[in-house]
Amino acid sequence: MKFHMIAGGPKPVAPFSHAVETDGFVFVTGQMPDTPAAPGVLPEGIVAQTQAVMENLKRVLAGLGLGLEHVTMARVYLTHFREDYAAMNAAYAAYFASDRLPARTCVGVTGLAYDARIEIDLVCRRP
Repeated sequence: MKFHMIAGGPKPVAPFSHAVETDGFVFVTGQMPDTPAAPGVLPEGIVAQTQAVMENLKRVLAGLGLGLEHVTMARVYLTHFREDYAAMNAAYAAYFASDRLPARTCVGVTGLAYDARIEIDLVCRRP
Protein backbone atom coordinates (compact mmCIF):
# COMPACT_ATOMS: atom_id res chain seq x y z
CA MET A 1 0.00 0.00 0.00
CA LYS A 2 1.20 3.53 -0.80
CA PHE A 3 0.13 6.64 1.11
CA HIS A 4 0.36 9.80 -0.99
CA MET A 5 0.69 13.46 0.01
CA ILE A 6 0.83 15.67 -3.07
CA ALA A 7 3.32 18.55 -3.01
CA GLY A 8 1.38 21.76 -3.61
CA GLY A 9 -1.90 19.92 -3.10
CA PRO A 10 -4.86 21.04 -1.01
CA LYS A 11 -4.12 21.53 2.68
CA PRO A 12 -5.59 18.65 4.71
CA VAL A 13 -8.25 19.69 7.22
CA ALA A 14 -7.68 16.53 9.31
CA PRO A 15 -5.11 13.73 9.69
CA PHE A 16 -5.30 11.94 6.31
CA SER A 17 -3.37 11.26 3.11
CA HIS A 18 -4.45 12.87 -0.17
CA ALA A 19 -4.74 9.35 -1.59
CA VAL A 20 -4.03 5.73 -0.75
CA GLU A 21 -3.12 3.24 -3.46
CA THR A 22 -3.42 -0.53 -3.32
CA ASP A 23 -3.65 -3.25 -5.95
CA GLY A 24 -4.05 -0.74 -8.80
CA PHE A 25 -6.85 1.18 -7.11
CA VAL A 26 -6.39 4.74 -5.89
CA PHE A 27 -8.70 6.09 -3.19
CA VAL A 28 -8.70 9.89 -3.19
CA THR A 29 -9.72 11.66 0.00
CA GLY A 30 -12.73 13.94 -0.25
CA GLN A 31 -11.70 17.42 -1.33
CA MET A 32 -13.05 20.74 -0.14
CA PRO A 33 -13.78 23.84 -2.27
CA ASP A 34 -10.86 25.93 -1.03
CA THR A 35 -7.52 26.31 -2.81
CA PRO A 36 -3.97 25.44 -1.76
CA ALA A 37 -3.21 29.19 -1.86
CA ALA A 38 -6.13 30.11 0.43
CA PRO A 39 -6.99 27.23 2.79
CA GLY A 40 -10.41 27.61 4.36
CA VAL A 41 -11.53 30.39 1.99
CA LEU A 42 -14.49 29.20 -0.06
CA PRO A 43 -16.05 30.62 -3.22
CA GLU A 44 -19.72 31.61 -3.15
CA GLY A 45 -22.39 29.23 -4.42
CA ILE A 46 -22.58 25.60 -5.37
CA VAL A 47 -21.35 25.97 -8.96
CA ALA A 48 -18.13 27.73 -7.91
CA GLN A 49 -17.66 25.32 -5.01
CA THR A 50 -18.18 22.29 -7.26
CA GLN A 51 -15.64 23.64 -9.74
CA ALA A 52 -13.14 24.31 -6.92
CA VAL A 53 -13.55 20.76 -5.57
CA MET A 54 -13.06 19.29 -9.04
CA GLU A 55 -9.91 21.38 -9.57
CA ASN A 56 -8.54 20.11 -6.24
CA LEU A 57 -9.30 16.54 -7.26
CA LYS A 58 -7.51 17.14 -10.56
CA ARG A 59 -4.47 18.49 -8.64
CA VAL A 60 -4.30 15.35 -6.52
CA LEU A 61 -4.76 13.07 -9.53
CA ALA A 62 -2.11 14.95 -11.53
CA GLY A 63 0.31 14.49 -8.63
CA LEU A 64 -0.26 10.75 -9.01
CA GLY A 65 0.12 10.75 -12.80
CA LEU A 66 -3.63 10.21 -13.24
CA GLY A 67 -6.56 12.20 -14.58
CA LEU A 68 -10.34 12.26 -14.36
CA GLU A 69 -10.48 9.62 -17.09
CA HIS A 70 -9.21 7.13 -14.49
CA VAL A 71 -12.11 7.73 -12.08
CA THR A 72 -14.33 4.68 -11.57
CA MET A 73 -16.47 5.95 -8.69
CA ALA A 74 -17.30 9.33 -7.16
CA ARG A 75 -19.11 10.14 -3.95
CA VAL A 76 -20.63 13.59 -3.60
CA TYR A 77 -21.72 15.07 -0.26
CA LEU A 78 -24.04 18.10 -0.26
CA THR A 79 -25.15 20.14 2.74
CA HIS A 80 -28.02 21.79 0.80
CA PHE A 81 -29.15 18.78 -1.22
CA ARG A 82 -32.48 19.96 -2.62
CA GLU A 83 -31.25 23.47 -3.31
CA ASP A 84 -27.90 22.51 -4.90
CA TYR A 85 -28.40 19.12 -6.57
CA ALA A 86 -29.30 20.25 -10.11
CA ALA A 87 -26.67 23.00 -10.35
CA MET A 88 -23.99 20.71 -8.87
CA ASN A 89 -24.85 18.02 -11.45
CA ALA A 90 -24.43 20.48 -14.31
CA ALA A 91 -21.07 21.73 -13.01
CA TYR A 92 -19.85 18.19 -12.21
CA ALA A 93 -20.89 16.73 -15.59
CA ALA A 94 -18.74 19.28 -17.45
CA TYR A 95 -15.62 17.46 -16.17
CA PHE A 96 -16.40 14.10 -17.77
CA ALA A 97 -17.14 12.82 -21.28
CA SER A 98 -20.88 12.09 -21.48
CA ASP A 99 -20.18 8.47 -22.48
CA ARG A 100 -17.60 7.90 -19.71
CA LEU A 101 -19.31 8.99 -16.50
CA PRO A 102 -18.03 7.31 -13.33
CA ALA A 103 -20.38 5.40 -11.07
CA ARG A 104 -21.58 7.82 -8.40
CA THR A 105 -23.35 8.23 -5.11
CA CYS A 106 -24.68 11.60 -3.94
CA VAL A 107 -25.97 12.14 -0.43
CA GLY A 108 -27.19 15.00 1.70
CA VAL A 109 -25.23 15.59 4.90
CA THR A 110 -25.68 17.89 7.88
CA GLY A 111 -22.25 19.51 7.75
CA LEU A 112 -18.80 19.58 6.16
CA ALA A 113 -15.44 21.09 7.10
CA TYR A 114 -15.18 24.87 6.59
CA ASP A 115 -19.01 24.95 6.31
CA ALA A 116 -18.57 23.94 2.67
CA ARG A 117 -21.64 23.11 0.59
CA ILE A 118 -19.89 20.17 -1.15
CA GLU A 119 -17.19 17.54 -0.81
CA ILE A 120 -16.29 14.86 -3.37
CA ASP A 121 -14.09 11.77 -3.00
CA LEU A 122 -12.99 9.38 -5.73
CA VAL A 123 -11.98 5.82 -6.47
CA CYS A 124 -9.67 5.44 -9.47
CA ARG A 125 -8.02 2.57 -11.28
CA ARG A 126 -4.43 2.94 -12.40
CA PRO A 127 -4.00 1.74 -16.02
